[in-house]
Amino acid sequence: MPSYDYDLFVIGAGSGGVRAARVSAAHGARVAVAEEYRVGGTCVIRGCVPKKLLVYGAHFAEDLKDARRFGWNVPECDFDWTVLRDNVLADVDRINAAYTDTLNNNKVDILLERATVTGPHEVTLASGRKVSAKYILIATGARPQIPDCPGSEHGITSNEVFHLEALPKRILIAGGGYIANEFAGIFNEFGSKVTLINRSDAILRGYDEQLRDRLLQISMMKGIEFRFNAGFKGIVKNDDGSLTVEMKNHEPVTVDCVLFATGRVPNSEGLGLEAVGVLLDDKGAVKVDDDNRSSVDSIFAVGDVTNRIQLTPVAIREGQAFADTIFGNKPTRVDYENVPSAVFSHPPIASVGLTEGQARNRLGAVKVYASDFRPMKNVLAGRNERSLYKMVCDGNTGRVVGLHMIGPEAPEILQAAAVAVKAGLTKDAFDQTVALHPSMAEELVLLR
Repeated sequence: MPSYDYDLFVIGAGSGGVRAARVSAAHGARVAVAEEYRVGGTCVIRGCVPKKLLVYGAHFAEDLKDARRFGWNVPECDFDWTVLRDNVLADVDRINAAYTDTLNNNKVDILLERATVTGPHEVTLASGRKVSAKYILIATGARPQIPDCPGSEHGITSNEVFHLEALPKRILIAGGGYIANEFAGIFNEFGSKVTLINRSDAILRGYDEQLRDRLLQISMMKGIEFRFNAGFKGIVKNDDGSLTVEMKNHEPVTVDCVLFATGRVPNSEGLGLEAVGVLLDDKGAVKVDDDNRSSVDSIFAVGDVTNRIQLTPVAIREGQAFADTIFGNKPTRVDYENVPSAVFSHPPIASVGLTEGQARNRLGAVKVYASDFRPMKNVLAGRNERSLYKMVCDGNTGRVVGLHMIGPEAPEILQAAAVAVKAGLTKDAFDQTVALHPSMAEELVLLR
């Protein structure tokens, strides 16, 4: 039998890679992980965790105003971006240390340098050292896509946005997905003038159309400007440091910051994968089977680099499934049906299962139940913002095939309701459940 330095070598210490490394080591494998930046990956270091902390910070803008209607003598408050920024970055440092401790406690060797694949069982580190492993796992994630246009070097991405020296008074955000809409809400609440441009005519493709329309309506009421069918033509940096953005079908706009949120690209370039026979798709994602195995038997991949569902919990599940299958004598596959997702916009969106349109295309007969209401907190606060909950059911069986919500705390409410959808429960099961009153969540069992 061949002798290897490690049983498993993981390239990338993000959520999927860390889970795979930790669990594999717990199963008794000798494991090493190479990370060229920081342990924790996109989600922890420059993604969903710091972004959610900014979302929390942004919510205070409305909460402080609403508090006056509830009897609190709240003075006019100023916002200090640098305080929030530095506190968020400090918390990122804390989580980075926690992830590192987790790997160390499980006796995983951490190599803080770039690694490339130079054989089916070999990786070469930036230092020149070659390491052999029975299995290699690619968990390098994805990176922001930057539009190909003149002056694109003047823009930033979600990687850099957490390190801004000052809060921009005017910001242009390019993109129509969840990252673009989340940062649009964040900066708008902080007091920036936000312009969101999108090359298509809609936001949040893949989400229920009524929820998308509701978020657009509310966002415009809050002062966010949307420009659709607006492809980049170029960015010019002016003498005063401002940026003038030229776009198709619209007049130019001058801002202080341009944030690209135009999609993400799998981090597969320069890893040597194609040279050893690993097949990639046309977007650069590693092609894998249901067991996360690539076209080379000893090389696997999990997470965003496979471009299946780019969500942190999915990457974690894939890492767990890989470790249990290969080293735990417990063959496991990830079920990609009914994966819940959220947009932490203002207000947030949460969704699981089929949209109304998808259900009609797949099932034919569907029944849709909805509640369009104004939360009681908004009523007393004098805020006209309305919530919308939708339930999509199989018209023949009554099985709930989709739940879609926009409103305060929608993601927190949906997580529990997603269990019911995953379990295949019917509308009748919701109807038989006593409402928890007074709450927004009770609308889910009162839908008509």
